[in-house]
Amino acid sequence: MSLAVHPSEPEADPESVPESAPAPRRTPVPDRASLTATARIAAAPDGSLPVLDGDGPFALRRTRSTGPYTRVTVVGAMSAPLGGDRLALTAEVRDGARLFVDAAAATVALPGGTDTPATYDLTLTVGAGAELRWLPEQLVSAAGSALITRTTVRLDATARLVLREEQILGRHAEPSGTLTTCLTVRRAGRPLLDQELRYGPGAPAGWDGPAVLGGHRATGQLLVVNPEFTDRPVAARLLGEHAVLAPLAGPAALVTAVAPDALALRRTLDDALALLVSA
Repeated sequence: MSLAVHPSEPEADPESVPESAPAPRRTPVPDRASLTATARIAAAPDGSLPVLDGDGPFALRRTRSTGPYTRVTVVGAMSAPLGGDRLALTAEVRDGARLFVDAAAATVALPGGTDTPATYDLTLTVGAGAELRWLPEQLVSAAGSALITRTTVRLDATARLVLREEQILGRHAEPSGTLTTCLTVRRAGRPLLDQELRYGPGAPAGWDGPAVLGGHRATGQLLVVNPEFTDRPVAARLLGEHAVLAPLAGPAALVTAVAPDALALRRTLDDALALLVSA
């Protein structure tokens, strides 16, 4: 994780670069070899954290929570991911536990000393009667970077989940790096959601066209899984001009949004979360 962007500061407007603009800056790459790093979190129903361990760029901190959740904040201890890095984080919310995970700053994918893409694998398991709120900061795909993220979620039939993903495609006045995001969610052993998105150089033609991003450089989604939606399903609807709320084939709802910048994207997803939590 990188501490280059602080969550309290509005994200710079990541618009497309005009043809006449100067060549985008390239962040100097730290002189280090590719790394492999892992982190693990386990939350128990009594509010304890039997497992809280991380290495490399992962510094996990238990932080104060004003609600009923045990809260963990992911703090970046060094610049990552860079090209060739292999990062993995697992979180287990045991039966009856409630866990809230956020981050101290955005994650910035940077170019490295190799053309091999970095990978970031996230595995989340939520047990019976348990609840997970996974609300990290944005993922910024800097020019020249290449990153593959894979998120795998396993839910008990009675589990609850709030999961937010936000991608900022390029910093101010620079094009996007190459970014592939995969999200697979299974509930009670059955598929709930399985999708892959690709952006930047090497992505299928049209990724930035009017049918996908329409020139926007901030995109994200919010997934809410709630067993109560079985009897009270969420109705499909538009949320403003560039976001849509859609029920899934299960007690879940997915909000997909694009925006001109990170601040507008966050406002849209926060409004959607407030709507779904009160639904």
